[in-house]
Amino acid sequence: MASSSSEFDANGVAKHAHNVDPKVPFTSVPSVEDILNKYVPEKERSVVMSILHGKGSKSLPIPADVQELADKENFQVKLEGMTQNAVKEQNPFGNRNSRIVRICPIQMAVPIQPCDGTLKEQYDAIVARTDTLLNAAAKLGANIVLLQECWTCPFFFATREKYPYVELAECPRTGPSAQFIKKKAKELNMVIISPIMERDLNHSGRIWNTAVVFGNTGNYIGKHRKNHIPRVGDFNEATYYTEGDSGHPVFETAFGKIGINICYGRHHPLNWMTFGLNGAEIVCNPSATVGALSEPMWAIEARAASIFFNFFSVVNNRIGTEQYPNEFSSGNGQPAHKDFGHFYGSSYVAAPDAARTPGLSRLRDGVLVAEVDLNQVQQMKDIWMLAITGRYDLYAKKLGDYCKPNFTPQIIRDPALEDRGEPSGPQSEPVSSWQPRDRSRSPKRS
Repeated sequence: MASSSSEFDANGVAKHAHNVDPKVPFTSVPSVEDILNKYVPEKERSVVMSILHGKGSKSLPIPADVQELADKENFQVKLEGMTQNAVKEQNPFGNRNSRIVRICPIQMAVPIQPCDGTLKEQYDAIVARTDTLLNAAAKLGANIVLLQECWTCPFFFATREKYPYVELAECPRTGPSAQFIKKKAKELNMVIISPIMERDLNHSGRIWNTAVVFGNTGNYIGKHRKNHIPRVGDFNEATYYTEGDSGHPVFETAFGKIGINICYGRHHPLNWMTFGLNGAEIVCNPSATVGALSEPMWAIEARAASIFFNFFSVVNNRIGTEQYPNEFSSGNGQPAHKDFGHFYGSSYVAAPDAARTPGLSRLRDGVLVAEVDLNQVQQMKDIWMLAITGRYDLYAKKLGDYCKPNFTPQIIRDPALEDRGEPSGPQSEPVSSWQPRDRSRSPKRS
């Protein structure tokens, strides 16, 4: 459902956006789709959208009570259908009926800024807001809900301030958030992926960045710990936790087989791939990332993974600008600052046939529900045959060789370069007698 024009002011800025500064580009654009709808003529719009979103999705009607709740509580709702893109199978043996599920990424800003209120006040406000958004997702028929990375707290990790924030780490089975999510999962009959900061009481109380999976009966199914820890810009999270030790588990639930590629892992194609090799039909990517750092990548990576590895990708990102009491710097030459920049939301769902839904707002809390047919996962494997034509034997050999200390890249060098005294590439041993290139001997171009 398209956003109502009443949500935006004359400049196209969301009226209720968190920390919006219209002078700053990252907080002055509600979404790419809103801009396209506003400025691309209707005649060309369908072609433009088919290029950008493939077969895309079809907006489904929002129930009146859900829209009323969203308007009252100030969040965006979208309900998108993608089942029309699946092959209509004949099912001759009666064992392959359509598998329709509704998948929901949720995005939100922290209701109370880190520099305001106590940790308890911040946590309680986040839980209350999450409760509202989960209820809306249930009213839209969501079967699987993805909460954002470390949803129980501000994303304080890059500040490198240990206290008071580490006090929010908890046991994934029995902690406060687990009790809340178990109750909601059972009450709403949905699988909920709950990314938290885990306190591992069996191993000296160490901390992990962990996604916990709860079944639709309110049961604990399992957990996955973040495989890749960023060391880029402000995001140097190794101050708190290290790379995960749980591999690439796929959780078989009542509504499909789910893998979880936490945040920075989306920049690593082999991380996506391994969840796919383990049989994932849906791979969730709970994230916390800011516009200046990663937004050009955001619409590409999860969608590419869906295409390459044949599963549905579900990505979410928090919104707003979180202000912290103390300045921090990141050794990147930038002045010390009290925020990471703007978390740009833009949560979406991508399908294995290159279709994707519109994104949620860059500026508002939101609930997106996408109705999909999980049979499309196998259909795209059959159509594109990527799983059959992939040369995993070659990849495995190369990766095995690469991990050896004496690895040598497979480079075939043009003998003419040697004749002209050209230096070798950076992968080879340095050439001690290097001289500047004599361009008079280089091939002339017409």
